[in-house]
Amino acid sequence: MSQIIAVLDFGSQYTQVIARRLRECHVYSKVYRFDTPASTLKEDGINGIILSGGPSSVFAETAPMPDKELFSLGVPVLGICYGLQLIGFLLGGSVDKSTEREYGRGTLNITGESELFKGIPGEIKVWNSHGDKMTGLPEGFETVARTENSNFAAIENREKRIWGLQFHPEVFHTEQGTDIIRNFINGICGCKGDWTMRGYIDSALERIRKTVGDSKVILGLSGGVDSSVAAALIHEAIGDQLTCVFVDNGLLRKNEVEAVKKLFGDNFQMNLVVSHTADLFLDRLKGVTDPERKRKIIGNTFVDVFEIEVEKIGKVDFLAQGTIYPDIIESVPIGGNPASLIKSHHNVGGLPDRMKLKILEPLDQLFKDEVRLLGEELGLPKDVVWRQPFPGPGLAVRVITDITPERLEILREADAVLMEEMKKADLYYKVWQSFAVFLPLQTVGVMGDERTYDFVIALRIVESIDAMTADWAQLPHELLQKISNRIINEVQGVNRVVLDISSKPPSTIEWE
Repeated sequence: MSQIIAVLDFGSQYTQVIARRLRECHVYSKVYRFDTPASTLKEDGINGIILSGGPSSVFAETAPMPDKELFSLGVPVLGICYGLQLIGFLLGGSVDKSTEREYGRGTLNITGESELFKGIPGEIKVWNSHGDKMTGLPEGFETVARTENSNFAAIENREKRIWGLQFHPEVFHTEQGTDIIRNFINGICGCKGDWTMRGYIDSALERIRKTVGDSKVILGLSGGVDSSVAAALIHEAIGDQLTCVFVDNGLLRKNEVEAVKKLFGDNFQMNLVVSHTADLFLDRLKGVTDPERKRKIIGNTFVDVFEIEVEKIGKVDFLAQGTIYPDIIESVPIGGNPASLIKSHHNVGGLPDRMKLKILEPLDQLFKDEVRLLGEELGLPKDVVWRQPFPGPGLAVRVITDITPERLEILREADAVLMEEMKKADLYYKVWQSFAVFLPLQTVGVMGDERTYDFVIALRIVESIDAMTADWAQLPHELLQKISNRIINEVQGVNRVVLDISSKPPSTIEWE
């Protein structure tokens, strides 16, 4: 990467949003821990630094603090929210507890000339989220914008090339926030904005070939977005040196096995091994109702099956995974404790050490939306690249009781009806997730002239941006009626359909 902006993470819920906004401006970004040495940043050849926000107070004993030498690297620095307060605290200004916490929308009045606000109107709406505020400027700084609650909402020291914003330009609520970010990375840092997905693919193919050489690679293909895109990318790089293993665990959606075989085996002509082990998984899950036990059983069984398939294939040196950037970012947990945290993910973890496989993760520098763009560039179909999230344990955590083949079949058929109608209505790709849940309840119904005593299916359809928060999607009543009628009429064993209208928080998206 010829140009790079470093984002130092101080525990903000918006850190990854900052990094994504930079990439949307076609400038490569990388998230670093807040205490990364300035020497490391210099070695990486960064072109600028952004200090993220964070929930801590600069006065807290455990407040995360950066290496102060980063201000002497000679590259532009932009502090956002907590980052601005750090600039004041570390460089001789004053920061105090605010008598009024400033949260939500505010009005920013630009009071001075600044490269940061080039082309920005004199008054814009911005998004605030802070308790402390700067009350005195460090030497050499000047104020260039104010809000109702802060005389130092934007500051700068042109000579030292340091800027600070008390508000969050990275969130959608801030008017022209992306333009402010673009002014920093293009105008101030001098980045060309030439980072593209095609360029990423070319460099990724080169890295994969150089890393793998003549070795063989195995990949656990789930049919989800990340593993599918990883498989397509690696296959383009090394062809038949890659073997994909798809485990049919009996917990998949309707026609999932056939779809994977057709796409990867027939169309892409990959080496694809399908392990038909549904009986093994269902036998081990028999009688289990606790969702965490379900997850552990499924994970352990997957490892057992995967190891057997690897032994059948013969000598393999690399295990490929669809790990993406948010999975591996080492960050400060929201709450400000500077202890490191590696976010967990659902890839093929926990393989026995005796397998001695090296890890290949070609997507580990990409965010989810970038993985989808990469998939499109590689020629994967829309229904794979833009498919909705599906839990690692599959339908096991959407049957809210113990697992049986009959209950799975009811859920599978109901879910297929929902997917079909969502796509017909052109809504499938417009919501975050839409799925059916099997409830362990039997209710009285009437079909024809006969009394029924059948199961209940719940519909969960939510809108979200990143799954951290979600709200139920308000679909047309006619569509909901059609879905309900079809499920009750076409899926044997169901006589009632209900709609989940809870938001996250306090509920979660999945039921288990």
